[in-house]
Amino acid sequence: MSNAYDDWVGREEAHTQRIDAAVVQAMAATLDLERAPVAGDPLPPGWQWLFFNPAARRSGLGDDGHPRRGGFLPPIELPRRMWAGSRISYLADLPIGAEATRRSRIVKVENKMGKRGSLWFVTVEHTTACEGEPCIVEEQDIVYREAPPPGAAAAAPEQYEGQARWSRAVQPDTTLLFRYSALTFNGHRIHYDQAYARNEEGYPDLVVHGPLTATLLQQLALEYGEGRPLASFAFRGVSPLFVTRAFRIEGHTQEDGTLALWARGPDGELAMSATAALR
Repeated sequence: MSNAYDDWVGREEAHTQRIDAAVVQAMAATLDLERAPVAGDPLPPGWQWLFFNPAARRSGLGDDGHPRRGGFLPPIELPRRMWAGSRISYLADLPIGAEATRRSRIVKVENKMGKRGSLWFVTVEHTTACEGEPCIVEEQDIVYREAPPPGAAAAAPEQYEGQARWSRAVQPDTTLLFRYSALTFNGHRIHYDQAYARNEEGYPDLVVHGPLTATLLQQLALEYGEGRPLASFAFRGVSPLFVTRAFRIEGHTQEDGTLALWARGPDGELAMSATAALR
């Protein structure tokens, strides 16, 4: 069955950028790491999201701070848009300091009906290569949805019953959100403009970036993965996390050797689920 955005399926674009060691050092400081990776080291998983981000002119931004609809992505006019999840294959190391190219292709655009109205899902495949060798292949899901009606109550959180072998607290603050927005050139106002987040998008406070949480989960996987690099990682956002409200990143090893990972919100709810496999 065709839809209004079929013409966007198959669209491609490519960007080439150096994996700048100074950006990597700033990310290490943002995550409060004792040691920053240096030129020649492999880029840590999740840190590829610091690069290849669109640099739209200020006049080309929408009210939400994102680039206006249209261009590479289809012009879906539903007011809320967010990164819903990704499935990533880490095929080879991407060296810090190297020049890399990311080729992006829209593979799917589909409409679904959710509990609160229409949803559009756009799936984009990103292939990042260095010297012609693919290093990272990612399928990214972007969701567009309707705003909740004024005064709509948020769903009551359900307690997540996952049993963690490893668990660590994360205390998000406004500086962390600001730095991550700056490093990823993410202008979405829900991460730094409290009045906008509350009055326009109906959140109770500033929202923690989904890919930041996913990066922390990948870091946790590396810490408990016996020193082996990641072969794959997949995550799905379930419910938002908010500034100043501590949450936990947790996980355990499954019987098949893969890692089950999740972020548990301050009320015990599941905020993000993920799986990882080691090389």
